[in-house]
Amino acid sequence: MASKKTSWFDEGSGYLIRPYAITGGRTHPNGADFPLITQVATTGSAKSSEVQGVQPELVAILDLCRERPLAIVEIAALLDLPASVVKVLCGDLLAKSLIAIKTPGEETSAPSVELLERVIRGIRKL
Repeated sequence: MASKKTSWFDEGSGYLIRPYAITGGRTHPNGADFPLITQVATTGSAKSSEVQGVQPELVAILDLCRERPLAIVEIAALLDLPASVVKVLCGDLLAKSLIAIKTPGEETSAPSVELLERVIRGIRKL
C-alpha cells in the first residue's frame, strides 16, 4: 500500500483538480479500453529511479500496485479518482511498460445443447 495517500477529493468542495486536467483532456486510454476488473501490477522496470519526473497520479498508482495486483476499480477507490481517469492513467503506464495488466477472460462459448440435455435428464432422475 502507498505510505502516503494523496486525496484529490474534498468532502466540501468536490474534486480539487478536474479529472480532465489529470488526463490532459483524454477520456479513453490509448489502445484498448480496460474493464473495471482488469488487474494491474507493476513490472520490474517500475523502479523508483525510473519514475522520477512522472506526474504524481501515475506514481500513486505504481505505489499501490507494488505489493499486489489491484483492479482498476480498487485503484480508483483508493485514490479517490474516477475510474475513467484511472483507466487513462493505466493506459499511459502500460505504454511506458511500467505496469502489466490482466484482463478478465472472455466467454468462449455457451455450453452445448447435448450437455444441457444430459444435465436435465440427470436432474429428472433424482
